[in-house]
Amino acid sequence: MIHGFRRASRRTTAGLVLALALGLTACGGADSEEGRATAGPSSPSTTAPATTTPPDTVPSPATGRATTVPAAPAMPRGTPARITISSIGVDAPVVDLNRNPDGTLEVPDWQDAGWWRRGPEPGERGPAVVVGHVDSQSGPAVFSRLEELGAGDRVDIVLDDGGTTTYVVQRSERFPKDAFPTRDVYELTDGPELRLITCDGEFDEATGHYVDNLVVFANPA
Repeated sequence: MIHGFRRASRRTTAGLVLALALGLTACGGADSEEGRATAGPSSPSTTAPATTTPPDTVPSPATGRATTVPAAPAMPRGTPARITISSIGVDAPVVDLNRNPDGTLEVPDWQDAGWWRRGPEPGERGPAVVVGHVDSQSGPAVFSRLEELGAGDRVDIVLDDGGTTTYVVQRSERFPKDAFPTRDVYELTDGPELRLITCDGEFDEATGHYVDNLVVFANPA
């Protein structure tokens, strides 16, 4: 179901709270004037060093002896500049997210997506994490239709050098903020992966936050 504008009309402000204590544990209701949200005491895993996967060896059908199979070419890798998800109409800039001097976490504008720059780059081994707002006080935001994504949908990340890293959605899951799957989202993976995160679920008027996060898991195309 689509919530975007309907949810935005229920209040006078909205936000993306990215409390990253090795996990995104809160979302929504941040101070839109500040454009910031409180960050947890620790950060997601820092960028893992690039690794080279050794070529596989398999028995040769002709000789029965092992023969070398070249590894698949590496994905393009680098700092993301833009995200395109044609199936849900997303074509938006990607900005780097870091911490403010006071320890709070920067958040993107409503129309932008944000990449957690202390984590892996798109195309690098590990999960690249890209976040975005679901709505704003004036209507749907960049990830307002993220919950429509299904297995097989394509996500293109355009890099700042002009290359493109392409992922395919594996699954989407909604998690309560107090049960955020930190390991599944941030733990180092065997190869490049992508996580897209936004707010979801009911909006709690008392706290000014959404109660859930939506996480999209994607692997290289």
